[in-house]
Amino acid sequence: MSAWNERDIPLQTGRLAIVTGGNSGIGLFTALGLARAGAEVIIATRSEAKAVEAIRQVRASVPSASLRFEALDLASLRSVRAFVQRVGRLPKIDLLVNNAAVMYIPTRELTEDGFERQFGTNYLGPFALTLGLLPTLLRSPHPRVTTVSSGAANMGLKRIKFEDLEWDRGYRHYPAYCQSKLADLMFAIELGQRSARVGIPLTSNAAHPGAARTNLLSSGRGRPPNLGVRILIRIIGQSAAGGALSVLRASTDPSATSGSYFGPSRLGGSRGPPAPVGVPAPALDAGARSRLWEISERLTGAHWDPTQPPVPFEN
Repeated sequence: MSAWNERDIPLQTGRLAIVTGGNSGIGLFTALGLARAGAEVIIATRSEAKAVEAIRQVRASVPSASLRFEALDLASLRSVRAFVQRVGRLPKIDLLVNNAAVMYIPTRELTEDGFERQFGTNYLGPFALTLGLLPTLLRSPHPRVTTVSSGAANMGLKRIKFEDLEWDRGYRHYPAYCQSKLADLMFAIELGQRSARVGIPLTSNAAHPGAARTNLLSSGRGRPPNLGVRILIRIIGQSAAGGALSVLRASTDPSATSGSYFGPSRLGGSRGPPAPVGVPAPALDAGARSRLWEISERLTGAHWDPTQPPVPFEN
């Protein structure tokens, strides 16, 4: 079989997708691929100016693209709740791509809710967002949630540090980032399994972009990579557009099932066409996934009762 590429995306006309962090990098090229296939795309990000520029770039390639901006700061549960209140009024949401993230915060910082910034932004924010939007997602005939993880999910501590989730003791930026991306992967699997147990037809899967050259490595709050890392990424890595292919496949491939995980297929998962990849062992711990879910509900106040029917749309 030939390698999967963007031309394999099924027609997305009539589907509404939300891409968090869709203003740059992996998110921008994910939004572009979905728009090119005919989806309506909401770019959910903090900066309206950056979203407007991203929309301009997409429309330069796809003049007929239907895109709009909605303000969202995943480091703020207040912002997440406001987003859910606005966007949750839509008739349906077909696809949520949890992409936005921060990386390698040099010193321990807290979100406005008091969470360690990488854990709060990369995991707790998307957790609360997804649960808040589930009633609207479940009004879609084929709802899907694709969460962007990372090869780092199987690096660092290779476990959730339940004894010190917020890194109050001995903060280390790299293991903290790895934990946040492992949590993302565990959430994607757990959401799919909880949905399946009660017969809800929600597909929840995950993807990682490999060693993609994006501004996540060089801008924002994160520590810029040293020269050695920059050289390594240039040698073994791929473009943001290449990295986005794994996300696009996970979010559109009709054969992708809940719990599936997609990543680049060459150089140990660093680059290449997207393909199904194995879920790392730390994310397969059902007990840890359940414990993380329960703690996340308590920390965010977000809850989902899957026994309740989807909320009907009201004009």
